[in-house]
Amino acid sequence: MSEWRELAERIASVTGGPAPDAVAKGAAGGCINQAVILGSASRRFFVKLNRASRVEMFAAEQLGLEALAASGAIRVPTPICHGCSGERSYLVLEYLELGGSGDEARAGEALAQLHRCHAPRFGWQRDNTIGSTPQPNGWLAGWIDFWRQRRLGYQLQLAGGVLEARGQRLLQQLPALLTHHPRPALLHGDLWGGNLAYTPQREPVIYDPAVYYGDPETDLAMTELFGGFSPRFYAAYRQINPIDPGYQVRKLLYNLYHVLNHYNLFGGGYYQHSLAIIERLLVEIEG
Repeated sequence: MSEWRELAERIASVTGGPAPDAVAKGAAGGCINQAVILGSASRRFFVKLNRASRVEMFAAEQLGLEALAASGAIRVPTPICHGCSGERSYLVLEYLELGGSGDEARAGEALAQLHRCHAPRFGWQRDNTIGSTPQPNGWLAGWIDFWRQRRLGYQLQLAGGVLEARGQRLLQQLPALLTHHPRPALLHGDLWGGNLAYTPQREPVIYDPAVYYGDPETDLAMTELFGGFSPRFYAAYRQINPIDPGYQVRKLLYNLYHVLNHYNLFGGGYYQHSLAIIERLLVEIEG
């Protein structure tokens, strides 16, 4: 296909190396994007594809991966380039052989080190996406204001109806739940089990980020949402970054954001899950 030849030539131009073979085969890429492996065994790249209108989503993802890589804390697939070809946008990444088994204590340590990269405020230099949902990241000085305006309030507006009505009551009570004082830490932003894997050398690799500076507990909470990681992961993390009291309740609040996002993307049982978390948190506050 001429599309693959064009993309292979773009990769050669950016990397200064030879163009990969203009052949592509399908790869697992989640439910938001199509993914292919471009090239042959000697020179391969992982390519994510979507509609041309989604090119800014890929621009933001490349910027986020570059920030994670610059931290030196944990490995990510090196972003090569992004752009449009015909009616499709693309993001080209380093190809890595990845699997599900590795040094989980090392992963916990790496995440803790990532969370030691700080900024003076909460937010990010540009908006990005969580899945395919817009994620506003405008800078704010206070964590409660950021979580209310940029995260939970935004998802509640998208949900509307009963969820928004009950959620507005929760938003008014955030100071009763967020009594700690986190420093703005560099976050992956969408760190569930499907976004962490390992090289054949057992080195942890994270990918598909939704980067911003926020409370590090939000990343930790997300790791527990869909099954959780091993005890070794959390023990290693806590050795470097001890967790403030009250995390077990804040975890519910932080994961509500992701459950609401799943409802806004996919509907179904995420409605009841979202409502149950809201009601549980209101009981926690109001008795």
